[in-house]
Amino acid sequence: MGHLNLPPSKRNPRQWKLLDIVSAFFFALVLLFFLLVFTPLGDSLAASGRQALLLSTSDPKQRHRLVELLELGHHHQPIEACPADSVDHMPCEDPRRSSQLSREMNFYRERHCPLPDETPLCLIPPPLGYKIPVQWPESLHKIWHSNMPHNKIADRKGHQGWMKEEGPYFIFPGGGTMFPDGAASYIEKLGQYIPITGGTLRTALDMGCGVASFGGSMLKEGILTLSFAPRDSHKAQIQFVLERGIPAFVLMLGTRRLPFPAFAFDLIHCSRCLIPFTAYNATYFVEVDRLLRPDGYLVISGPPVQWPKQDKEWTDLQAVARALCYELIAVDGNTAIWKKPDGDSCLPNQNEFGLELCDGSNDPSNAWYFKLKKCVTKTSSVSGEYAIGTIPKWPDRLTTAPSRALVMKNGIDLFEADTRRWARRVAYYKNTLNVKLGTPAIRNVMDMNAFFGGFAAALKSDPVWVMNVVPARKPLTLDVIYDRGLIGVYHDWCEPFSTYPRTYDLIHVAGIESLIKLPGSSKSRCNLVDLMVEIDRMLRPEGTVVIRDSPEVIDKVARIAHAVRWSATINDKEPESHGRENILVATKTFWQLTSSSS
Repeated sequence: MGHLNLPPSKRNPRQWKLLDIVSAFFFALVLLFFLLVFTPLGDSLAASGRQALLLSTSDPKQRHRLVELLELGHHHQPIEACPADSVDHMPCEDPRRSSQLSREMNFYRERHCPLPDETPLCLIPPPLGYKIPVQWPESLHKIWHSNMPHNKIADRKGHQGWMKEEGPYFIFPGGGTMFPDGAASYIEKLGQYIPITGGTLRTALDMGCGVASFGGSMLKEGILTLSFAPRDSHKAQIQFVLERGIPAFVLMLGTRRLPFPAFAFDLIHCSRCLIPFTAYNATYFVEVDRLLRPDGYLVISGPPVQWPKQDKEWTDLQAVARALCYELIAVDGNTAIWKKPDGDSCLPNQNEFGLELCDGSNDPSNAWYFKLKKCVTKTSSVSGEYAIGTIPKWPDRLTTAPSRALVMKNGIDLFEADTRRWARRVAYYKNTLNVKLGTPAIRNVMDMNAFFGGFAAALKSDPVWVMNVVPARKPLTLDVIYDRGLIGVYHDWCEPFSTYPRTYDLIHVAGIESLIKLPGSSKSRCNLVDLMVEIDRMLRPEGTVVIRDSPEVIDKVARIAHAVRWSATINDKEPESHGRENILVATKTFWQLTSSSS
């Protein structure tokens, strides 16, 4: 203590400077320790470090090396979680990318996917407070608010009966903008003009669906409605629909054909969908015509049907329908109902839209990244019987071989063998592998490699709906699936799917490696790691994955399953099945971000 009282002239300047530096350094370390341990700064720094690590996998060389290690089973840690703000991330519908694109014909709201090397390799986490979804059929009327805490639709549309918040739930009264008294009474009104009951109609498309009050109510009539809407300012309307257990898909009618085959839907419905059907020389009406079966029905409710200040738009809509010889069955208030003619359109004729028939080079079922055509599809350009009235009623059409299967060599024999094969396989899944099909635990199902839809057909008595995906580089058999009264889409599995995270209870794939291979080649177009990370994104916590393939491929899949935090078992195939196959059955574990990960 004595030297502190020395006069300044007696102190040692060198000693004093050294003590100051040591003391300051010590106190700085203590302060940093307290900041890291006892304040949110430590969590933030840790999260940013993890984010830097995730972003580093965007470097092609590092990313490829990590994928290789994961496939070989040499990377023993689980794949990292994505940041907390990615809980609703859809890679191909990312507003940050789409906001920079052209607005013309809503191009910016269509699919625009990143390259794999541009995508961080991480697992999408559930939101804070996420719960295992309400089971079907209760989910039709209520879902957990915490699973998608987006109040925008409830606040803006609650007075129209769309949805409302009630305690820990969102409640769905069944209303809509054009049917605030409920979809049931609206459908009852449509039934005066359309054969809603009796099995004549089975597949429907609802464009711009809101929260799918229409599609949900049509289920009671035995009509399977695929609802679609883009990712838009309403925030997660399709996410709400899928959480309810109603078939839905994120999609925009913009510059490309919708990813469905020609003449797929018995009924196409628009309730205030605000699609400008007569714009761009009626291009959007022509696309609807491509999708609608001969003798099928088109229903448009809301603008411009007898709508104030939209007289010209309403006149033009009637004119384009007349040009295609659609029969206007009824105009009931603001709802118009047309019936499509059977047989070739009455074109060519004089019309103000310049509509002409497509030439023979047009394959009307080619619809994966296919630019919209301004010509009308000839029914004679598609072989087979597919008009309403020429195909069996539901449910007989499910098991009757459609004539469109004949386009493949031995198509009818293939169809019947496929139906029998999947009936055996599904029974084995349920009885031996204990997959929870047929229980309330499974409602939303996807078949990633559907072919003729045999897997979905074998689930006909279960309380499920199946999204049948036909890979775009394989034979285009999706028309057969629709002729059976089932639904689905085209897709290329080297890209992410257009759905929100956590939307399927069970995902099934037979021949997973074929989804990433070049047709007729052993070379891969993409990799199993990215594909399984995408499956994980679509799958709900505690959801089930069933994958069939050769023992070598299943071993590789099992290694990656560990990295994506699935609990998996490898099983023998059914005794009756031929060929070398194993079956992996996995459960997605219910993990959540810790506070240090958010």
